[in-house]
Amino acid sequence: MATVHTRQGTVAGVQAAGLHVFKGIPYAAPPFGPRRMRAPEPPPSWDGVRDCSRFGPTVPKNPYPAPFDLILPEPAIPGEDCLNLNVWTPDLGGARLPVLVWVHGGAFLNGSGAVPQYDGAAFARDGVVCVTINYRLGADGFLFLDDGVVNTGVLDQVAALQWVHDNIAGFGGDPARVTVAGESAGGMSVTTLLSMPRTAGLFRRVIAESGAGQHVLTPATAMRVGGYLAEKLGTPATREAIAAVPMQRLLDAQSALSREAQTPPPDPARWGEIAFNGMVFEPVVDGDVLPAVPLDAIRAGAGQEVDVLIGTNRDEERLFLVPTGIMNIIDDNLLQMAAVADGLGANALPTYRANRPSASAGDLLAVVAGDWFFRIPAIRVAEARPESATWVYEFAWPTPVLGGTLGACHAVEIPFVFDTLRTEDAESLIGTEPPQGLADTVHRAWVAFISDGDPGWDRYTTLDRATMVFNTESAIVKDPRGDERQLWAGIR
Repeated sequence: MATVHTRQGTVAGVQAAGLHVFKGIPYAAPPFGPRRMRAPEPPPSWDGVRDCSRFGPTVPKNPYPAPFDLILPEPAIPGEDCLNLNVWTPDLGGARLPVLVWVHGGAFLNGSGAVPQYDGAAFARDGVVCVTINYRLGADGFLFLDDGVVNTGVLDQVAALQWVHDNIAGFGGDPARVTVAGESAGGMSVTTLLSMPRTAGLFRRVIAESGAGQHVLTPATAMRVGGYLAEKLGTPATREAIAAVPMQRLLDAQSALSREAQTPPPDPARWGEIAFNGMVFEPVVDGDVLPAVPLDAIRAGAGQEVDVLIGTNRDEERLFLVPTGIMNIIDDNLLQMAAVADGLGANALPTYRANRPSASAGDLLAVVAGDWFFRIPAIRVAEARPESATWVYEFAWPTPVLGGTLGACHAVEIPFVFDTLRTEDAESLIGTEPPQGLADTVHRAWVAFISDGDPGWDRYTTLDRATMVFNTESAIVKDPRGDERQLWAGIR
C-alpha cells in the first residue's frame, strides 16, 4: 500500500505493475445540499488514512441514449462525493515528472474519469503522472439563470487543476509541467480553460482532441434553456426550485430537452446557436468566469505562452449519423438544406463532391457537418496563435466496427492515445484487432508533447499548415483538404 499526504489528509492507493494508483480522491466538497448547483468548495479534511483504492462516485447523469450506450458504455457509481480525481504515477519521490490532467468528453451530459479507456497506466509507465477527473454535467454543471451563479462545471475543472497544482508534487509530479487535455466536450473545455484569465499558471500545455473554441452559449440562449428546463419540470425558473427536484426527474427532463433540441429541423428562433451545435448545456460567455468566446480571447492573445496540440478525426460526424440510420435517409435536397444552414455558398458542395465522386449525399453531409463542428474550429484555434507553439494532427484510421462504415469517427482515437486497446469495452468502438503499432506511434507523440512540448513534427503555420496524419502509415501532410478549408473562410 502506498500513501501520500495531501492538503486535506493522507490517501492510500495500490501498487500494480510497478506503478502507484490512487482513485476517488476528492478535490472539492460534495456538491449537494446547500452546495447544489453552486461554485465548488474545498473538500473537508479528514483524519487517518483515506482508502483510495477504488474509483469514487461519478456525477449524476443518465446513460448515453441508444444506440450510443452500446458503442460508448460508461460506468455509473453512486454517491455524493463525486467531485473526485484519479492518479497514476511511476514514482512517489521527488522526480518532478510531467503531468497529464484529462478532462473527459460526453457533450456536457455524459462521461467520467473512470471510463476504462482513460486508464493512465501507460502514461505512468512512460514517465507521466496521469490524472483523470470528474466534473458536474447538465444542469448541475451549466444551468444559467442570470442569478450570479454560472459555469459551475467549468469551475469544477479549475478546482481540479488547482488541486493538482497544490498536491501533485507528493505524487511525483511537477506542478510547473502540467498538460491539460480533453476530447469532444473535454476538448471544448480545455480550449475554454486556455482562454480564461483565472487559469493562469495552472498548466503549461494543452491538448484538444475533437473539440475547440467556438462551442459556447450566449447568456440569452442559456437563459432560455433554463426556462425550458423549468417548464418541463413544472417549477419556477430559480436555482433553488430546480435543485429541489428529485435527481432522476431532473436528469430525465434534461435528456428530453436535449432530444428536443436535436430533432430536425431545430428552430433557431427557439434554440439560437443550439440549433446548429445540438448541445443544450455548454460553457456560457458570462463576462466573468468566461469573459469572451474562447476563440476570440485566443485571437486577442489569451494563452499565448501555452503550447497547444490540437486536431480532429477524419470522419468525426459518422459516429452520429451511421448508428442512428440518419446517414441512409439523407438525399440531395437535405444535403443542400444542411449546407445552406451552415452558411456555405453555392460553390461548396461541388467541391466536396469532386473530391469524393462516389460519395452518397449522406457521406457528403458527414464531411460537411464534421468540418463545421470539429475540423474548422480546431484550425481556427491554430490560426489564432501565429506567434505561439502549436501543432495540428488528424487521426485517419478507420475502425472496422459496423462493417467499416464508421470510418475514423469521433472518439476512435482515445484508446490509441492512452494505449488502452485491450481494456474493457474498447472493442465496441475499435474492434477486436486494432493496430498496436498505431497506438505506439500516437501515444509516443502525446508523451513527447507532455514531456518536452514537441510531439515530433513541424509546428503549424498558415504558410504550410503542417498536419500529422495518423494511420497505420503516418505522415506529415501540408494543408490536407485545403480547398475545402478555404470554403469556410468568413463563415466558421
